[in-house]
Amino acid sequence: MTTMEIIRRTRAARSSLHTLTAEDKNRLLLSMAQSLRQHTDDILAINARDVEAARGKISDVMLDRLRLDEGRVAAMADGLCAVSRLPDHTGRILSEVKRPNGMTIYKKQVPLGLVAIIYESRPNVTSDAAALAIKSGNVCVLRSGREAIGSARAITAALKKGIAAAGGNPDILNILEDTSHDSARQLMQAKGLVDLLIPRGGAGLIRACVENATVPCIETGTGICHVYVDEFADLEKAVKIIINAKTSRPSVCNAEEVCLVHRAVAEKFLPMLKKALVDDRRAAGQIPVELRLDPAAARIIPGTPASERDFDTEFLDYILAVAVVGSVDAAIAHILQHSTGHSEAIVTENAENARRFEEETDSAAVYVNVSTRFTDGGEFGLGCEMGISTQKLHARGPMGLDELSTYKYIIHGNGQTR
Repeated sequence: MTTMEIIRRTRAARSSLHTLTAEDKNRLLLSMAQSLRQHTDDILAINARDVEAARGKISDVMLDRLRLDEGRVAAMADGLCAVSRLPDHTGRILSEVKRPNGMTIYKKQVPLGLVAIIYESRPNVTSDAAALAIKSGNVCVLRSGREAIGSARAITAALKKGIAAAGGNPDILNILEDTSHDSARQLMQAKGLVDLLIPRGGAGLIRACVENATVPCIETGTGICHVYVDEFADLEKAVKIIINAKTSRPSVCNAEEVCLVHRAVAEKFLPMLKKALVDDRRAAGQIPVELRLDPAAARIIPGTPASERDFDTEFLDYILAVAVVGSVDAAIAHILQHSTGHSEAIVTENAENARRFEEETDSAAVYVNVSTRFTDGGEFGLGCEMGISTQKLHARGPMGLDELSTYKYIIHGNGQTR
């Protein structure tokens, strides 16, 4: 089928969701999870081919995002089950107002309709998107990147078999066959068919969607995330947080890209940072982090001189830009200038500095003494996520069930006229 035929076919399947109860939708999700588990070997075999085809064409950390194993497929199935256990807010009354003329106005939560997602080399996004779309009462069109298309198709096929086995309409979930720029353009411009488009990937993909979409589009994902080590920080705690924020999975959008250090602790802290991220990792046979240092940091520890561009780059790799700042005000000003609005963290034992950092930084998630790696739908109790919105309308931060909904007004009366 062509791209537009798939979009129209998915749109037409909306009516099959209208009559489903919360229990019906949960039954679909559990059946989808079971089907994923049953088809694990098939999915892994196709994923192995995707990984081999991509080897040498994308970085090792991006290759890790593409690679699946039994544990990751099991985690996808567990995510479907977790979403099935979440409260179903579809159809709930958000507010009720009785007017002096006798009318009653209800504000009711309803699905958006058709939610589309364009994503790159993360096959697990396939099941996350399907789970949240179906639970929130939406049909879903997936458009995977070229590197992951085999894996994404295999996962989608397993999910559709699970939907059918539970008595659902498999067309509530479809994936585009075409991975060309033209298919992405058609999805971006399917006005009247697509109710919300979510890009999930690198800065180029997000920019292309925001600039070219004629359908409603959420700006997501680009994460130039900062950790600021305050003069009142517990330095051991700061090292622990930064090790996690930078190295646990550097290819994801909630990984730290910039470290700011107060000059009062820089002489002591920066050698600790270098030891943890460079020396200890090299000694352990791990990839050391390349530290790109501003002039003040470079006077304290060795590293690569940072260019101004380094503080505006989402590296998605074992690279960390480091700068020394003179105050919490300077740290906040730096973040406001360079951040993409994703996640920021302060490490401090000073309650006033923590309060100011919380209030004056302007990102979707702000942490005090916590790694930025927690900006994630699962970690926030949303089951999983459709993406992390870095804008302010209509969603911000990890997008779960409520962010895939809108509302309408229902007005009851008894013959009132105006």
